[in-house]
Amino acid sequence: MPAYEGDHLVYVDMTTQTISTEPFPEDWRMLGGRSLSARILREQCDPACDPLGPDNVLVMAPGVLAGTTAPTSGRISIGGKSPLTGGIKEANSGGNPGQDLMKLGIRAIILKGQPADRDRRFGLEISPDGMSIVAADEYKGLWNYACCAKLLEGTPKSVSAISIGPAGEQMLSGASVACTDQNKERRPARHAARGGLGAVMGSKGLKWVKVDTGKAKARRPADPKAFTAKIKSYSSDYLGGPQMFAKGTSAFVQTANMLHTFVYKNRTEGQSPNVNELDGARIVESFETRGGGMHNCMTGCIVQCSNIVHDKDGNYMTSALEFETITLLGASCAIESIDDVAELDRLCDELGLDTIETGAAIAILMDSDNDAIEYGDAEGAKALLRQIAEGKELGQVVGNGAVAAGQYTGHARVPEARGQAIPAWDPRPLKATGVTYATSPMGADHTAGLIINPGLQPDQFARASQESQMVNAITDASGFCQFLQPSMVDIAAYYSAFFGEEVTKEHMADQAWECLVDEWKFNEGAGWKIEDDRLSDCLINEGIGPDGVFKFDVTPDIIAAAKERMSPSEELYTNKASG
Repeated sequence: MPAYEGDHLVYVDMTTQTISTEPFPEDWRMLGGRSLSARILREQCDPACDPLGPDNVLVMAPGVLAGTTAPTSGRISIGGKSPLTGGIKEANSGGNPGQDLMKLGIRAIILKGQPADRDRRFGLEISPDGMSIVAADEYKGLWNYACCAKLLEGTPKSVSAISIGPAGEQMLSGASVACTDQNKERRPARHAARGGLGAVMGSKGLKWVKVDTGKAKARRPADPKAFTAKIKSYSSDYLGGPQMFAKGTSAFVQTANMLHTFVYKNRTEGQSPNVNELDGARIVESFETRGGGMHNCMTGCIVQCSNIVHDKDGNYMTSALEFETITLLGASCAIESIDDVAELDRLCDELGLDTIETGAAIAILMDSDNDAIEYGDAEGAKALLRQIAEGKELGQVVGNGAVAAGQYTGHARVPEARGQAIPAWDPRPLKATGVTYATSPMGADHTAGLIINPGLQPDQFARASQESQMVNAITDASGFCQFLQPSMVDIAAYYSAFFGEEVTKEHMADQAWECLVDEWKFNEGAGWKIEDDRLSDCLINEGIGPDGVFKFDVTPDIIAAAKERMSPSEELYTNKASG
């Protein structure tokens, strides 16, 4: 397809193998990332469709400020109907593809249909000269690192990639979508992980997307002076502040353990006896002897929360090894060594799997009467993951996630909401977070509205959840990383300078609410019922903490209130995103 001009939407029909573009609608100019994905899906995707059928729509939408010089602003949203939850899903990723697509004026790639020959694999090539669908059968079955190394070999460092591994090709419900990061190796270590959207990409026959920006420059704001001033003031304030993510999310292990949310043995306990061995401090200590260090996953990031983890011989193993992964693949499976968790994380990245869903599934197998694997068996867990690439039955069970593991074993303790595994942050000591899991259009997803405040009272749960969901939704729409922790006031100031018109904090709140409404409406069409806004019975009936004191005992009226728009508090506008 020939070159294009201006901001536009790219439509890729995998049935007819054709590409078309449309000018980006003017009245959507402030939609991006999650909010743009939600709008496209609500208008163009039948919510009753088969998630893995031709009528599902896969959206790749960079945030509004991606491709600009705003700090840490290049994230991309992958959206579609989830094969895991049966509802709408947005999974967010770092890396460089979001930045690169926006530099080319691509506000979203919208994939529809699927090829007649389901055994074929295709790639989508994008450059300033145009776009084309190409045969990619030679990449079939390749793990993500090998796939991207082959795809990017000999290309300029300005080229980035989006890919799926064997789990996505096999359309397993726990499959992720990988994006390459900004270091010279361009590793596919950044994942839009939750909700199984890698399976949707696999159902389209699309193995990879290659993005070559050529000599494309950063997007220019309408008011460069104001935009630059905001960048300088915000960056200065951030870098002069506490920088809570300076050592990565793995640094939260000890805090989580103290709060009884470093969950152990499939959430039967909230604290792990191996907390010191799994502490992220072990990663930081290893930098001196093994190499590695902290880095930024995308161009222009000032957070630098990503740890590069090397093995005992000083060889690269994975990046980043995060708190969620250490908890679900480590503590919840009673695996004691952070080196083993790092290897499991690398296997998930290679195969294209959500570490949360995968860790939860393995823990359920360990907790059940199934003889396949016992608690603490790190080598057995690695073998299970390798079975996915081999197409073996138990590997397929793990790749399909927590609920599938529970169904396979007949085991009742399956911690989930809307079919999606509960993240590390447990809803029993953190009840407002539990309200988010129960009411979010995303199902159990900590990035949808995490509240780490065990001191909240019941009459505060609904508001705290609703406001956190709104702030995080608009952050995911903007392209900012949640770890940069922008507020609605901050995002409004950036938008005002970029678009050259006044954008108020109230406008941001309205847009955030509209995003949630679009998603809730989609889910209603998909068959979601209000009575299912709840967590699994094991989280309600089984306690953790001293004498099992913590249970998710939040009443249905409080849960329901989180989906009824409240009069905004000032905290809504000034609260920071949290993920």
